[in-house]
Amino acid sequence: MDQHLLNEYLFDFITQERKQRFIEVIQQRTRYLTVVIENLYQSHNTSAVLRTCDCFGIQDVHIIENKNKYNINDEIAMGSSNWLNIHHYNQSDNNTPLCIDTLKQKGYTIVATTPHKNDCLLENLKIDQKIALVFGTEKDGLSQAAINGADAFVKIPMLGFTESFNISVSAGIFLHYLTNKIRNNAIDWQLSNYEQEEILLEWLKISIKSSKSLIESFLKK
Repeated sequence: MDQHLLNEYLFDFITQERKQRFIEVIQQRTRYLTVVIENLYQSHNTSAVLRTCDCFGIQDVHIIENKNKYNINDEIAMGSSNWLNIHHYNQSDNNTPLCIDTLKQKGYTIVATTPHKNDCLLENLKIDQKIALVFGTEKDGLSQAAINGADAFVKIPMLGFTESFNISVSAGIFLHYLTNKIRNNAIDWQLSNYEQEEILLEWLKISIKSSKSLIESFLKK
């Protein structure tokens, strides 16, 4: 199946304005940066991070569900989960090592967003390899398994009395800085043509009520 031809066929069933918006957004999507959320227990925080990822062009979010099951708050997520690839890790009591190993096999540097004796400030974080930013809860921080699996540690300098940002604020600061940095350096941060076509197809399926029958009709031609 030629996925590009299928997408072009399906584009006829959405408005030109929506088609143009899809093309504009997909060209800004990246997998050079990805986000890992470990064991968040408040659905509004998870949903806010998803919304932040969508706004900054992050395509993949990895959700580790050790004790707390992933739930989405639609009012906060604002539909952002529809446009992201969300990967769940929830098959055991400690899913963190599996998530970290999976990302390392894909060439990611695992960066724990937590103060550590070997940490660096955000502006000093190296971007010469793909980065997976790992966020934990505000109360407990990252698990020992996440810390043990990290390749680097990064922190945001703070000048007040409180010791941490809300996770969605923290994610916003990290992603704003790093997405700008990779786009302004000679880094191949964009999705491949194949990845773009693959994701566009999923977006089209969401947008067209009769997409299943239309795809079946196309494949019979």
